Amino acid sequence: MKSSMASVTGMNGTCSSPGTPSSPGRRRGKKAGKGMRMVLTERFMYMLIAAVFRRKGILLFAPLLYISGMLMYMGTLNLEVVPEGVGVTIFRRKPVAVGSVYRSPKVFEKLWPYMQIDGGNTSLAFAKAWHSKPGQSWKPCASRKVTQAELPNSNGFLIVEANGGLNQQRLSICDAVAVAGLLNATLVIPRFHLNSVWRDSSKFGDIFDEDYFTERLRNHVRIVKELPEEVFQRFDNNMSNIMNLRVKAWSSKTYYLQKVLPKMLEFGAIRIAPFSSRLAHTVPSEIQGSRCFTNYDALRFSQPIRALAEKMVDRMLKNSSMSGGNYVSVHLRFEKDMVAFSLCVYDGGKDEKREMDDARERSWRGKFKRPHRVLKPGSVRMNGKCPLTPLEVGMILRGMGFDNTTSVYIASGKIYKQEKYMEPLRRLFPRLETKETLASEDELASFKSHSSRMAALDYTVCLYSDVFFTTQGGNFPHFMMGHRRYLYEGHARTLNPDKRKLVLALDNPDISWMKFKHHMEDLLHRSDSKGIQIRKPDASLYTFPMPDCMCQQKE
Repeated sequence: MKSSMASVTGMNGTCSSPGTPSSPGRRRGKKAGKGMRMVLTERFMYMLIAAVFRRKGILLFAPLLYISGMLMYMGTLNLEVVPEGVGVTIFRRKPVAVGSVYRSPKVFEKLWPYMQIDGGNTSLAFAKAWHSKPGQSWKPCASRKVTQAELPNSNGFLIVEANGGLNQQRLSICDAVAVAGLLNATLVIPRFHLNSVWRDSSKFGDIFDEDYFTERLRNHVRIVKELPEEVFQRFDNNMSNIMNLRVKAWSSKTYYLQKVLPKMLEFGAIRIAPFSSRLAHTVPSEIQGSRCFTNYDALRFSQPIRALAEKMVDRMLKNSSMSGGNYVSVHLRFEKDMVAFSLCVYDGGKDEKREMDDARERSWRGKFKRPHRVLKPGSVRMNGKCPLTPLEVGMILRGMGFDNTTSVYIASGKIYKQEKYMEPLRRLFPRLETKETLASEDELASFKSHSSRMAALDYTVCLYSDVFFTTQGGNFPHFMMGHRRYLYEGHARTLNPDKRKLVLALDNPDISWMKFKHHMEDLLHRSDSKGIQIRKPDASLYTFPMPDCMCQQKE
């Protein structure tokens, strides 16, 4: 029994009887077991050494990782490294860049008592605002002495679809007239695209005087209200069957003659939709002449708009009796979407940030959350890209010498947090007017649900003001400056401050009233000096009508 047990355990190679001599088979099993243990040991040692070496590699990179982490941490805290003696370095917060933070309310608190004492002189401010220079007086000369009978035969019908707001529609209409003249085409009264932003269902005749438009342009281009029935039948009375050409933006005269005209001759009618900014700025003078005449003569607002707008202008003039009938108009771009899109930060704290984030996501889904997108509101403000607040508008005007008797008209959409932001402007200028205060609810009833018609009222009141103040870019101020140049002997009479310089003056709560006034008067002087400007080759004649639409008067 004992020998059987010893035999079994010996075969397993795990134990042996101490008193039993080993056989040759047992010796071979023992050597094999020892070899296996050596292999396992070698593998274990290799893994251990490899791990040590890997750990040493990590240790070699540890200082670099540590330094990188510290730099990232300091970046979040806005820290800077400052040497303090030999071998000594300290960290401290970086100073905030001048002009990167909205500090206007603090500046206002400091200057408000001085504004009340100084007051200003509105009549003097109006008198000093604009200066005509010898040899720089211009007069309109956009005309064409051709009879309708002399117009060349029509090559076909041009149908365009204008999109956007009031002034983008205006641009499309003027360009459509110019293209129709270039192609010797018959223009169908432009159709308006129902824009998802503006949501205005108005047709051409609701905003512009259709009959006047057709009559004034009768010697420039043939115009019809609708596509003739016999032509429409060729397309099965279906507008979508008419070829829609996708014309690239800012296309040249050559492009239209080589690419568009052959299609018109082939099919007899073509569509171009959308038609916003589809004609180059620089084209031959006869085409520019059509643009000029359309914009400044043929394109006037419809009778209902003109009637109410004229009443509003008359009321502004009467309200401005203390300043000789002169008033200031301001195009104030401080709607929620405008503030959100600018990325600028004001003084609303966490509530403002949440509202702006929600507005951006609602209107521009994901645009501002892309991985590569870095939001730098401070840089935006320093570059003069932030919309001016109502408070800043009031401070600028008071600094320029306009006192609290000045009548001010505000053209705008719905102001962001209106009660909060409009209150200081009303304190600075109690004689403040808007569409809603200048016209009654009954008078505005047929306009309120149509953004382009409301914008036309603003446009008219701003057009006839002695001073127009633009606070942000866009089609409205660009068209307004050009139209005012056309009316006022070439001078835009527009306050268009350099906002990169403006943010510096509005950043210092310790600035003196006299120094602040000096800065504002300098901004006024710069606007005056740039009031008369000749169009450069790539600029729009809707902003710079000289010399295409106006001729210089001889002294």
